[in-house]
Amino acid sequence: MIYIIVSLIVYVLVLSLFSYIGFKKTKTTSDYLLAGRDMHPIVMALSYGATFISTSAIVGFGGAAGQFGMGLLWLTVFNIFVGVLIAFVVFGKKTREIGYKLGSNTMPELFARRFNSKFIQGYAGILIFLFMPVYASAVLKGIVDFVSNYTGAGFDVVLIIVGVLVAVFVIMGGLKGIMYADAFQGAIMFAGMAFLIIYTYSMLGGVTRAHTALSELITKPGITEQVEKLIKGGFTGWTTMPKGGTPVWWNIVTTLVAGVGIGVLAQPQLSVKFMTVKSGRELNRAVLSGGIFILFMTGVAFTVGALSNVAFYNTTGQVSIIAAGSNDGIIPIFIKTFLPEWFGGVFLVVLMAAGISTLSALIHTMGTALGSDFLKQSLKLKADTIPLTRIAMMIGLIISMLLTWLSSKLDVSMAIIAIGTSMFYGLCAAAFLPTYIAALYIKKFPKKAAIASILTGSATSLLWLFFVQEKTSGSLQICKLIFGTTSIVRDTPLSTLSMVDAIVVSLPLSIIAALIAWAIIGNAKEADEVVPLAVSD
Repeated sequence: MIYIIVSLIVYVLVLSLFSYIGFKKTKTTSDYLLAGRDMHPIVMALSYGATFISTSAIVGFGGAAGQFGMGLLWLTVFNIFVGVLIAFVVFGKKTREIGYKLGSNTMPELFARRFNSKFIQGYAGILIFLFMPVYASAVLKGIVDFVSNYTGAGFDVVLIIVGVLVAVFVIMGGLKGIMYADAFQGAIMFAGMAFLIIYTYSMLGGVTRAHTALSELITKPGITEQVEKLIKGGFTGWTTMPKGGTPVWWNIVTTLVAGVGIGVLAQPQLSVKFMTVKSGRELNRAVLSGGIFILFMTGVAFTVGALSNVAFYNTTGQVSIIAAGSNDGIIPIFIKTFLPEWFGGVFLVVLMAAGISTLSALIHTMGTALGSDFLKQSLKLKADTIPLTRIAMMIGLIISMLLTWLSSKLDVSMAIIAIGTSMFYGLCAAAFLPTYIAALYIKKFPKKAAIASILTGSATSLLWLFFVQEKTSGSLQICKLIFGTTSIVRDTPLSTLSMVDAIVVSLPLSIIAALIAWAIIGNAKEADEVVPLAVSD
């Protein structure tokens, strides 16, 4: 316990220092919302990575890898190729460039000024504020689950303590404080995950023996009975992909891999990072460090999650999901059971760093979405931006904490953390990605086409999540309350659709709506209202 206390004290003191530095350096609204647009590329890359990779990746998706196997490493490939290379080079440079020219501080404000539409800013702001707490609560649950499981402290007590820490760090320091702290937390995360993968392979006899044991695990006595439900759903083992077209395959490919892998491009808390550097050249310099960071974070989490099955089987005769009791419990129980006691305290700080870095960015984004984008800019509320944003941050944090508390009362076998993350990522992709691309690269894209895309994408995504996709509609219970079933297509000829993630349907519909509206409206009349694209630097 002494390791935990010392580690946490040092961690909190350093974060407090960075928050204070951010507070002292925040003089203007741009400082508070965009860190003054003068961040070093390495700081920006670490901040981006630390915001992207949270406890939902390490605990939630690491637990999903423990349950479903190494097929989740495809998400690592997506994260690096899409979430870093394409995001930085294709989206990042243009976002910084156009955001600077238009004086935009947030993604909704960039849309509003690019398409000359306060409606887009207000709608995007309120959509982010209403549904980002689902993702924030998933991140928060990952932190609280680990601390509670490892220390034995009550879930509610840990939830309140973490909530208070986040409130102090985020509300006081603004984005400057957040990004300084993120760089520090990213370094902690990298070191902790490096030790975790090395120790895990060493414990299991090396890379070759560990992977051979994992491949052969499905043939061991009693294992097929433990994963009988998964096998019926298409599961074939922890080192192979499930059978194509089966429920497990649909879950891995569309929800966990595609939903997050594509959705990362339209995340408002990540896109704002691109606006914090001086030039597009700075983003080029950040690609390598960002890619290495993402590879190490997700690759280690997914590999260790899958390999945990071998460790649990060798000591208990059970696979991870049975031994840990839940998907979200696999990584915390693995750390507590198999790694040195001193590392438990260190890894607790790693998880705190992963969670608080992401949660800080989410709370900041929720505050700017409600305070600046919706109340100040769209509704023209007469109030100073920074105090209004701080109040909105507190509201967003309280809602996220309430959702976290409610999620702790649900069926513990559910992968709540991974589900909450992929839900929000998919929603953002459907609602914002086509309009985001148009804002950056289509010179005269009509305002009404952008509105049609955002409304269609968000509406179809939410309808699918609430009423069709059984994994989410069954969890949310609204479909059952209204229609008496967990999915409106269950037990019908269209029942396969209940396994399909919302992004597979809503993103194409969002693109189609934009193209149809563009074709009907044309460029001529409304194009004059659209702010022209910036000239590349």
